[in-house]
Amino acid sequence: MNMTGWLAILGGLVLAAVVAHGAWMARKAGPRRAEEQIEPMLDEQNQREEQAESAATLPEEAASSISRPARRPSARIDALIDAIATLTLDQPISGEMVLSHLPGSRRAGTKPFHIEGLNVETGEWELPFPGLAGSRYAEFQAGVQMANRSGAMNEIEYSEFVQKVQLFADGIGAFVQFPDMLDVVARARELDQFASAHDAQLAVVLRPRDTAWTLGYVLQIASRHGFVAGAIPGRLVLAADEEGAPPILSLSFDAQAAMAENPQLSSLRELLLSLDVPQTPEAQEPFASWQEAARSLAGDIDADICDDHGQVLNLHAFSAIGQELSALYVPLASHDLAAGSLATRRLFS
Repeated sequence: MNMTGWLAILGGLVLAAVVAHGAWMARKAGPRRAEEQIEPMLDEQNQREEQAESAATLPEEAASSISRPARRPSARIDALIDAIATLTLDQPISGEMVLSHLPGSRRAGTKPFHIEGLNVETGEWELPFPGLAGSRYAEFQAGVQMANRSGAMNEIEYSEFVQKVQLFADGIGAFVQFPDMLDVVARARELDQFASAHDAQLAVVLRPRDTAWTLGYVLQIASRHGFVAGAIPGRLVLAADEEGAPPILSLSFDAQAAMAENPQLSSLRELLLSLDVPQTPEAQEPFASWQEAARSLAGDIDADICDDHGQVLNLHAFSAIGQELSALYVPLASHDLAAGSLATRRLFS
């Protein structure tokens, strides 16, 4: 084949590659079709990818002065449940400067928020703390949780978040862009409505059939079933296998009895065995653990298993609860909020 023919083929391949790339970019930028009321929130997941392209909007001289390592997604800020503000700089700044301007409290009303810096050397989003004082940061993002078990974020809470982040941005010389408040509040309400409809915290009461128990006796029996002391007085927990994960089960009793000097002299007439469903992955079968713990503990300490009205529960009651839970896990997972995931743990807290 002559040289002209080869050039024609090469030109066609280049053109095809350009067209394919344009189609992929158009598909990526295109709107996602909502399936339920909650779906508009899910579009916010694209914000991470949009942040990765934000350098293109900076002036050429600013963009050229900032080192852009291959960035990794944040493990803490999630566009699914957080409203995210982006902070851009003309040039990287030191960790010492960041630490000197961080807000004293990272809460806006009842909603926690995080401020993360993009480490120039590692490409990691980090929570600045004294141990990273020698690091340098090229960008920042601040994410405030839009809903939790205290309810949806309101205008006052969002305004407090904006005020604290703006002061931080002014201190480090950054330009900050905030999401529209009305849009954030509307998405927060949708998220809260979804969470309220799919929350589940199960609990049964163990009551002695005869005489009351001493605290020492309860601690002894509970330890045989894997329960250990929790961080809160009057609370024992069955710890999860994953380090740092919430406990699978909690066994609670009178906090005053827990602080008694002599556990053998304090008496208990009620124990509360609870399971926080959204906090534990379905694969770990937490409901089976809760049911088995209730039966085995009740057998060992001669107790009745009752509901919160004092009615004794039978096998049929547990079966009905299990069927309802099976239907709960599906919508959670379908909205990227599978039980036990980090975002779900934060939302249901």
